[in-house]
Amino acid sequence: MKYHRPRIMIAGLKGGSGKTTLSLGLLRLWSNVIPYKKGPDYIDAGWLSLAAGNSCYNLDTYLMNDQDVITSFISHSEGFDVSLIEGNRGIFDGMDRDGTYSTASLAKLLNCPVILVVDCIKTTSTIGVIVKGINDFDKDLNIAGVVLNQIATKRQETVIRDAVEYHSGVKVLGVLKKGRDVLLPERHMGLLSSVEHIDPQHGIDAIANIVKETVDVSAIRDIAQNAPQIISNKLKTKVNTIDKQLRIGALRDKAFQFYYPDNLDALRDRGAEIIEIDAINDIEMPDIDALYIGGGFPETNAIDIASNYKFIDSLRSSIESGLPVYAECGGLMFLGRSIIFNSNTYKMTGIFPLDFEVSHSPKAHGYTEVEVIDADNPFYPRGAILKGHEFHYSYVINSDTDNIRFAFKMKRGKGIMNGVDGAIYKNVLATYTHVHVLGTPLWADGFIRAGLNHKIIHLKKG
Repeated sequence: MKYHRPRIMIAGLKGGSGKTTLSLGLLRLWSNVIPYKKGPDYIDAGWLSLAAGNSCYNLDTYLMNDQDVITSFISHSEGFDVSLIEGNRGIFDGMDRDGTYSTASLAKLLNCPVILVVDCIKTTSTIGVIVKGINDFDKDLNIAGVVLNQIATKRQETVIRDAVEYHSGVKVLGVLKKGRDVLLPERHMGLLSSVEHIDPQHGIDAIANIVKETVDVSAIRDIAQNAPQIISNKLKTKVNTIDKQLRIGALRDKAFQFYYPDNLDALRDRGAEIIEIDAINDIEMPDIDALYIGGGFPETNAIDIASNYKFIDSLRSSIESGLPVYAECGGLMFLGRSIIFNSNTYKMTGIFPLDFEVSHSPKAHGYTEVEVIDADNPFYPRGAILKGHEFHYSYVINSDTDNIRFAFKMKRGKGIMNGVDGAIYKNVLATYTHVHVLGTPLWADGFIRAGLNHKIIHLKKG
């Protein structure tokens, strides 16, 4: 079947090239638009979602197969006037020299026109040669326009604009000037998250005004509207829901915020109700059948987390009573003994005998592949192979590994330590590896199964 899905991809030559600035501006200026983020990203996706007023979905050809990417895109974009996909890193950057799993490969898979954002600091005519090289390198890639970033003067803009259009034949659709206020501050792991920004809506509005003044927004919208139809014989199918209503908690606050919308949707599709929990302000755990603790920034909110003694005691009690808990990255750190950040030590829940320190440089960053080696865990069968990703600055500095079982052997990536990941305690599984349900449907199935088992046991005791 053929599907009309107006769409545009915003790509760059590197990380930090201005993709997010342009994307946020366009999303805020357009109406009835849905955002997507290429790759396993949470922070940019959070900003894109806020700018659009709609959930931002991730598209990644490593974490999921090509057909699932297409199906996800078609299904989620239904009813929207336009879809905007923000790429990641440089347009051809992937896992190898051929750019496998790159932004370019995703653009070709979705037959999506691309707007290339080019950083122009301390250069002029060379930009024309660069754009020509990119445009000539892969004729199957549709570079539909260029936006020049970090332009210092009108003369620089004129020279670069002429060079790009003369050498490459690609039209320049606007500029982003140098010296604009820093509206999206950065720190370790990239941008400051939208939930921790002092006034995120003001920042997005300011970006939108900048984009409106110097970029041909209408021309980009026209390119998106004229994108070719997408052919697919598969649509998202309804999964079988459970008979009993499950209540699955998810920590959602300043510290824990990294959740793929698809993951939460998958639990809802299977009949679960998602109960949001605030680990900073809530004083006790609600009545739930399972708990999801996503990633985030427990280190920058460690004082608030550590001082909420009543909530920590309530969580410990729930875990000791058999509550199934699935924790990723920041959630793993929260379940350890302590977090050391900026030379200060903060006591955490102590479920696992692990102490974490946060470094100034990444300790693991990239795709992972794990094999389930311990069947005595509540979520996955032994022998299952899971694809995921890890991105963390923290690492274990002290541990009592004799008292920890691990569910995963790392086939790719670093994990918690010594080639293993997925710490197990009772019905808790905590891991550095993030998974996406479209590539790992076992995750949602296991979550529901664990929740149901706990609910049945709880009902029998009641």
